[in-house]
Amino acid sequence: MYIFTIQGNCFLIFTVIVSPQLHTPMYYFLCNLSFIDLLFTSCSIPKILHDEFSNRRTISVTGCLTQMNLALFLGIAECMLLAIMAYDRYIAICFPLYYTVIMSWRVCNRITVVMWSGSFILSRVPTIIKPLVFCRGNQLNHVACEILVVLELACGDLSTLKTFMFFQTFFVLISPLVFIVVSYICIIASLLGIHSAYGRSKAFSTCVSHLTVVIMFYGTSMTMYMGQARFSSTLKYISLTYGVVTPVLNPFIYSLRNKEVKEAFKKILSKYSVM
Repeated sequence: MYIFTIQGNCFLIFTVIVSPQLHTPMYYFLCNLSFIDLLFTSCSIPKILHDEFSNRRTISVTGCLTQMNLALFLGIAECMLLAIMAYDRYIAICFPLYYTVIMSWRVCNRITVVMWSGSFILSRVPTIIKPLVFCRGNQLNHVACEILVVLELACGDLSTLKTFMFFQTFFVLISPLVFIVVSYICIIASLLGIHSAYGRSKAFSTCVSHLTVVIMFYGTSMTMYMGQARFSSTLKYISLTYGVVTPVLNPFIYSLRNKEVKEAFKKILSKYSVM
């Protein structure tokens, strides 16, 4: 699955870069999503694979905290990016005549910078508020250093940190999800005003892939971070869903459900097969 994740996302990024017809904000944000998936899986899966073939399954404290902060940073970035992609579809469908003005490359680049920098800041704040000190053993009931399971080993008063994490979870998960839902309500309302069934189908087809990814990612993430106060063995497998399964499926979801990407795939394959 890790190999498929690397190949699928790299090929999707390559396809967008070499295909001029895909040089639009929608595919620009899609490249960012694929890049996040590449980093997200690479910060934990290689270590998991190493542990599967090793009798000594250990990780240093520095390595564990690095893995935890990277996963948190990239998870926040993906939440924000999915909301940005919903906004892009909202503008494209509800205000098509103003799309190139509102979603200019200058605006897209600024949005991307805010997304990456904001995600980094939000991921660093918890460890700044309360630097973690461990005194409750050194065994993690998980295959990776997820923040929930790492906190189980931390000692001292964690009330301030947990309070901040509650509001952070609300801001990072609930706020973007509400924004996505509102965007699609507006999109559906706009589509109902289109008299042609073909026009409605064509317009909404660009949203199906994004909706599928949103449901997969947010469904597992909210179960993980808002379902229980303590980490459990069941959540271990749920975390693997958005950490492993979703990244490997994203390229296939966006390629199989998207006519423009499939046509670009065919052109690339025919070009390099001839060469």
